[in-house]
Amino acid sequence: MTPLLVFAFGVAPQTAVGIDLLFACITKLFGAGVHYQRGSIDWQVVRRLAAGSVPATAATVLGLWWLGAAQVREGLILKALGVALVLTAAGLILRWPLRTGGARPHAPAPRLLRAQPALTVLAGIVLGVLVTLTSVGAGALGTVALIYLYPYRLSPAKLVGTDLAHAIPLALIAGTGHLAMGHIDFVLLGNLLAGSIPGILIGALLATRVSKDLVRNAIALVLLVVGARLLV
Repeated sequence: MTPLLVFAFGVAPQTAVGIDLLFACITKLFGAGVHYQRGSIDWQVVRRLAAGSVPATAATVLGLWWLGAAQVREGLILKALGVALVLTAAGLILRWPLRTGGARPHAPAPRLLRAQPALTVLAGIVLGVLVTLTSVGAGALGTVALIYLYPYRLSPAKLVGTDLAHAIPLALIAGTGHLAMGHIDFVLLGNLLAGSIPGILIGALLATRVSKDLVRNAIALVLLVVGARLLV
């Protein structure tokens, strides 16, 4: 959404990021609610991620506020957006383990178990900074991080539910920070939310007819091109 708003509609980068964050927070609530009812959220993993992402998000918001000048913020956001898009494209391509069934029957190595808490907090820090600067990464990058950190613990349903549950407070805190800095266009946000309802219905119909691998690879290609353009 952020590159679409910036390139297709000429929205200022910081405004596009703020709108996307609040949009994501609102829409992800519905998906997370379904996973909560089904018990497919690992709350311990959510807490570990949040222990890193929440402070990192707050620190990044303060950093953007301290920078002050709009042109400085825009330059930083655009470069960070380029990096986030390339990483997200790679994350989409690397999500192939989801197709293998997620959790594996073997016991995890003791070394991985010992390192999991610290590595999860570190992943949360990276996500907090990237998402606050660009609004990109909470989904694809968060999922890839969880795949490699918890390959034996999280089933595909818990993988998605846990990632969604963590993304909501992350997007809310980051979006509130952008709101405080005046980066939100509420008319545009309302129009996007109104359009998302028929968009979800159309997407649900197409999901049974279109190859998910084809869609994922097409999105990854677009993100790579846009990210490379921003960086170069």
